[in-house]
Amino acid sequence: MNGELVSISNSSDPYPRLEQKTGLTRRCLEILADSSCRLQIVTKSDLVVRDIDILREIPCVVSVTILTDDDGLSRKLEPGAPVSSRRLRAIELLVREEVPTTVRIDPVIPFLNEDLAGLVEAVACLGVLHITSSSYKVKPDNWRRFSQRFSEVAEKLRPFYFGKGERIGRSMYLPRDLRFSLMKKVKELAEENNMKFGCCREGFSLNSTVCDGSWAIRKHK
Repeated sequence: MNGELVSISNSSDPYPRLEQKTGLTRRCLEILADSSCRLQIVTKSDLVVRDIDILREIPCVVSVTILTDDDGLSRKLEPGAPVSSRRLRAIELLVREEVPTTVRIDPVIPFLNEDLAGLVEAVACLGVLHITSSSYKVKPDNWRRFSQRFSEVAEKLRPFYFGKGERIGRSMYLPRDLRFSLMKKVKELAEENNMKFGCCREGFSLNSTVCDGSWAIRKHK
């Protein structure tokens, strides 16, 4: 694995609550650092700042998922995860310590968190380099949870997914024109605030660079 790009973790968060006690992710970072790997960390947790001492010394980028600048909405959207204000504080600390940092606004959900101007401006002011974004992809399990928590929004979205939407793989996507409009708006906001932009799994030619923000990985000091 010497020198390879390793992303932790795109399927599950590398900083669950249990990590506070076990330190397993920290140990993994130490091992990967010894192998001279380039690292991309994808997380919703502010616990990542605990490992700044490692991250500022290795070629890496930290990508923090944040969906809104409203803590109340953040609690409902992502129960159990740190609220947005804590993540914004983590981003501030990472940037201050010269750890390259990007933000994932994923997913964007019409009628719920699509008004992103305030959030994009906030992360730009903190020194974020790149925004990755994607629209909400419906699967039976996540739709069931979403419908229970946001019943009124779900009813508005239902015809867009199950009437006008398209199935891609195992997921239902919004209609292509609506998805394009959402992603184009995020791109414009990012670039107006001097950040690069990428949208993944959408099929649009909107990216200003590689969609996941891994371009921001810097070399050793």
